[in-house]
Amino acid sequence: MPYVTVGRENSGETQLYYEDHGEGAPVVLIHGYPLNAASWEKQVPALLNAGYRVIAYDRRGFGRSSQPADGYNYDTFAEDLHKLVKHLGLRDFTLVGFSMGGGEVARYAGKYGTRGVRKAVIIGGIPPYLLKSADNPEGVDGSVFKGIEQAVAADRYAFFTEFFKNFYNTDALMGKGISEQAVQASWNVAARASPAACVACVAAWLEDFRADLAKLDVPTLVIHGTADRIVPISASARRTAKMVAGARLYEVKDGPHNIAWTHAEEVNRELLNFLGSSAAKSASS
Repeated sequence: MPYVTVGRENSGETQLYYEDHGEGAPVVLIHGYPLNAASWEKQVPALLNAGYRVIAYDRRGFGRSSQPADGYNYDTFAEDLHKLVKHLGLRDFTLVGFSMGGGEVARYAGKYGTRGVRKAVIIGGIPPYLLKSADNPEGVDGSVFKGIEQAVAADRYAFFTEFFKNFYNTDALMGKGISEQAVQASWNVAARASPAACVACVAAWLEDFRADLAKLDVPTLVIHGTADRIVPISASARRTAKMVAGARLYEVKDGPHNIAWTHAEEVNRELLNFLGSSAAKSASS
């Protein structure tokens, strides 16, 4: 299994697990909270069949990556991503981020620019700025996130049970776009994540990506479910699409937060149409 070392904690290395499949123009998939790279299982085959090279990795603290005690902020997440890009020698690549992963897409552009980035896709993303403030009245009150943080710290297993009901809108989609077994599989992945990461990432959701989005100057696709109960579309995607010059917004009607699973066919169609019907020859080395 391939890993890239992105740092150290005391006597141990901090490593990111990644998978690298196929040939062609590279597409880097960045997963959401509290999942791992395997959550892209409905997108990976579609991308490979279309001729793309697909790289998916586990964020620090999640999946098969290291679980350090700290580093759960977007400057560090973007740095981890940059180290993976450098390690693989990627050029002319597309970044695709879901939920929390949308923050990496934005912060990567803000911190490192878009040189080498071909296109960007944000699915159910948390940008531009979720926290309600004097200059961000469209945001969500901070007490909501404080309550989430406390609930995760008190009993994250119980929290995730309720969380995934709204992650997939199980009351409306169970037996249609999602199965009980798939929800349980997501819970199992979440349960194996770092307890420290599960708590610390809540604060990271409140980082301000508005300045980062201003630097996202490549073709950008924003996809979001209109029935998203985790990240409301009005506070996120619709605003993000206005902040990124020339961005295209695609709304999945009645889609929940994880539309990449429940509405995979629709998401894949829009994703592939945006990327192009066939991959260009890879420019990676």
